[in-house]
Amino acid sequence: MSDLPQYEYVKLADRIAAEIASGTLPAGAALPGERAMTEIYSVSIGTVRRAVRELRERGLVATLPAKGTFVIAPGTPS
Repeated sequence: MSDLPQYEYVKLADRIAAEIASGTLPAGAALPGERAMTEIYSVSIGTVRRAVRELRERGLVATLPAKGTFVIAPGTPS
């Protein structure tokens, strides 16, 4: 990796992805709500939303409207 700056949402997505990879957030676990994540990670709501979108694109989480965002098992279709 280079020393180029990264967007905050990418940093957050990488941090959550590392938590998923380590098992801190296992398959089936719910991510905290958006407002809670702003406080936990000290970022804006927009950063949280973009990070969650990034995690969905990476195939690590799935969002169910009115239910939340959940870690999915590797190979599970979102």
